[in-house]
Amino acid sequence: MDTRTLRWCKSSHYSQMFSHAHVVDNICELFTLLNAPLKRCVWSSFRASIEEKYAKELLGLSKKVCGCNEMNTLKRSLDVFKLQTEHVSLSHLQLAQTMRDEAKKLEDFRERQKEARKKVEQQMDALHKQRATQFKKTMESKKTYEQKCRDKEEAEQNMNRNASTSNAKQQEKLFARTNQAKMNAEVADRLYMQNVTVLEKIREDWQKEHVKACEGFEKQEVERINTLRNMVWTHLNQLSQQCVTSDELYEEVRKSLEHCDIQEDIEHFVNLRRTGDKPPAPILYDNFYSSQRVPIAPSVTHMAPSITRRPLPNPTNSGGDLINSSALDPDRTYSVIQY
Repeated sequence: MDTRTLRWCKSSHYSQMFSHAHVVDNICELFTLLNAPLKRCVWSSFRASIEEKYAKELLGLSKKVCGCNEMNTLKRSLDVFKLQTEHVSLSHLQLAQTMRDEAKKLEDFRERQKEARKKVEQQMDALHKQRATQFKKTMESKKTYEQKCRDKEEAEQNMNRNASTSNAKQQEKLFARTNQAKMNAEVADRLYMQNVTVLEKIREDWQKEHVKACEGFEKQEVERINTLRNMVWTHLNQLSQQCVTSDELYEEVRKSLEHCDIQEDIEHFVNLRRTGDKPPAPILYDNFYSSQRVPIAPSVTHMAPSITRRPLPNPTNSGGDLINSSALDPDRTYSVIQY
């Protein structure tokens, strides 16, 4: 590689990766190296699938029964909690779709670069084949030229060697053969020189296209790295925004919980389930024999009279007649049958 070629190749970092002898293999290898990172960049699609699966599970969870036995302020807070959970799941579904859109943009970008690299590959492959064909043709013309030069030298030596021993007719033949060898050598020389000129022209065109292709690849690589960097940056911004959105939705639940009043819920439950304003009256002792006494007017205080039970007297009747104890003792509060 001459000084001019080195100067051209220094204009591109990728051009320093190749040698003239292995240009096609190296360019194909470069296509693979440039295309591989984009092929492996399926992380965004996988993350979108995870987000979608999580969103569907969360949406199903928000539809389940939660706090059905609660009431008043706590029930309203739980209803808000379910509603905001549903909104969070919908935001994750939207995030999954956004990630798929970003992945589609990246796929379109990869296809555009692939098509551009394919055109360069085809052009470089055609130039390389043309260069290889012309090189082979030049080498064959060189071999023919060298052989014609040897034939010319051999004819001249033969003519000089037989100049004194041969007759005029033989000398004329040797001279004609020598002239023909000179003409053949000159024709071979012109053909060889022409092929070398054409080969040099093809080589210069190939070299220019080679440097141009390397510069184009470098530009594509800069664009690819910048695109991937921006894609990851955008992806992280989307995740951060999702966190902010979720926090805003959860903040609504927290605000609802702040209005949850325990005392109010207790009073609401009591007012809803109460059976009266006063407790039931106590159950008093009712003597069976008190129904035979003359009812006494209730006192002003409407208090129930205290009931005292006296001990039973010993029986004193020996005749066996039944005697009502209330007749014997009118101060007693209950009747006693005496024998």
